[in-house]
Amino acid sequence: MAATARATPPDDPHIPVLLQPLLAAVAPVSGLWLDGTFGAGGYTRGLLAAGADKVIAVDCDPSVFEMARSWAGEYGDRIEMVHGFFATLDRYSDAPLDGVVLDLGVSSMQLDQPERGFSFMADGPLDMRMASEGPNAAELVNNLSEQSLADILFHFGEERAARRIARKIVQRRAEAPIERTLDLAEIVASCLPRAKPGQSHPATRSFQALRIAVNGEYAQLAAGLAAAERALKPGGKLAVVTFHSIEDRMVKRFLQHRSGSAGQGSRHAPVQEAPAPGFELVTRRAITADPEELARNPRARSAKLRVARRTENPPVPVDSADLGMPKLPTKDIKR
Repeated sequence: MAATARATPPDDPHIPVLLQPLLAAVAPVSGLWLDGTFGAGGYTRGLLAAGADKVIAVDCDPSVFEMARSWAGEYGDRIEMVHGFFATLDRYSDAPLDGVVLDLGVSSMQLDQPERGFSFMADGPLDMRMASEGPNAAELVNNLSEQSLADILFHFGEERAARRIARKIVQRRAEAPIERTLDLAEIVASCLPRAKPGQSHPATRSFQALRIAVNGEYAQLAAGLAAAERALKPGGKLAVVTFHSIEDRMVKRFLQHRSGSAGQGSRHAPVQEAPAPGFELVTRRAITADPEELARNPRARSAKLRVARRTENPPVPVDSADLGMPKLPTKDIKR
């Protein structure tokens, strides 16, 4: 079906990352697709413009659908908006899907809303909840033990100064609760060398780690990949855009395991029969942004795209440990 509206209006402040490489990798686009991380709708509009008959637009943040009302109506019933999680994306359609797209992490739209508490560049409440429910970042920062905070920063954010930062947080919260984003960013920055030109802000990894812990993002990703395998029809395509090494590692290992391209383990171990592959790889290596896109959208610098095609074989669960999903050793963290 030909598109009747632009993929991305020129006044849209959110630029979808790797959209054109994604559309090229999944072409031809047709049938029923699911955008599991709707956000500002960039991928949904791109899919509709490329020929999708319908897109089920899923997001855990209900506010994104209100912001989409101004343009979504021109697509009529070709868009179905669903407040939900991509971990359960196989529940949102009675029909098998022709494709699933996941754009992981926080969107620039959310970063631009200081009241959401995602950004270390603007002052706001220390929240970070995508679904606006459950414990927020301030509750973790002010209530978890020093060891638990260090575990979150190290395992979820790969922050090498995790212990030093956690110790400083505990010292500062003893004086007064830490409830604002800029207060936390200042605490983290005081523990690290000043960033050189071109380097990321010192608080980047710590904010990433807390956001992931608040929203249970790694568990959501592992469940979402499995749900996509269950939901896709034979020949259906899965496209995932990641923004940091742990996410990309999990997606890469999932696709390796389910395409039969993972290593066979120790040559001294007994040979085990591998399950029939549920996917075949479309991209052997991750696709990254070209110089033109990087100049237009600096957010794309860390983005990686992986694409696979569903086979006719039945879905098979993959252990999260096989995906390299970080596990927190401390017991007082539930996510």
